[in-house]
Amino acid sequence: MFTGLVKEIGKVRRVSKNAEGKVLEIESKVLLPEIAIDDSVSINGACQTAVTITEDSFIVQAVHTTLDKTTLGKLNVGDEVNMELALQLSDRLGGHMVQGHVNDVGTIANIQNTGKNYVVTVRVSPDQMKYIVKEGSITIDGISLTVSNLFKEDCSFQVSIIPHTWDHTVLRNRRVGSLINIEVDILGKYIENLLFHGKQATNAQSQMTESWLRDKGF
Repeated sequence: MFTGLVKEIGKVRRVSKNAEGKVLEIESKVLLPEIAIDDSVSINGACQTAVTITEDSFIVQAVHTTLDKTTLGKLNVGDEVNMELALQLSDRLGGHMVQGHVNDVGTIANIQNTGKNYVVTVRVSPDQMKYIVKEGSITIDGISLTVSNLFKEDCSFQVSIIPHTWDHTVLRNRRVGSLINIEVDILGKYIENLLFHGKQATNAQSQMTESWLRDKGF
């Protein structure tokens, strides 16, 4: 579990293919003293496990499922990545509850700025829009952000990026057309499962009817 607060921008040192997928070696200065083998590290929002530690880097094995569902498979040597270590129970929850499970690869459709305040429009798959609400939480490349606007007809949403976030995350490298990892707020998926549990997906109707609410005392 993560908070979506990026603690360091790392740099990809090595990318090599193997039977299991790709091995990624990431340079780190800030987080490395805390990273141990088997620790979970969020890399651009995708939870990965450190399998090897060197003096100035750590190595993860990105399997085929991860490469198919995220942008990690498109990383090249020299690319910068957002990084965060897993949340400890004693930590402040400054962002929101982020699992590091990428739900979709979105596309940046537009970037507007007033000074260093950037408004970024992101297009996502239609099946993800139901989990995205105005003023709700969203994770972009591992960054906890607030949805400032929603455009359901275009399957897109906007986030407003403060100067500090722009300067201290890989968003500064993104352009119109860039692909980004998206994780929606898990709370919406839990609610959906509770409401539609046991019903056929093609004929799903919520059990929360007016009579059901009356029976429950509402």
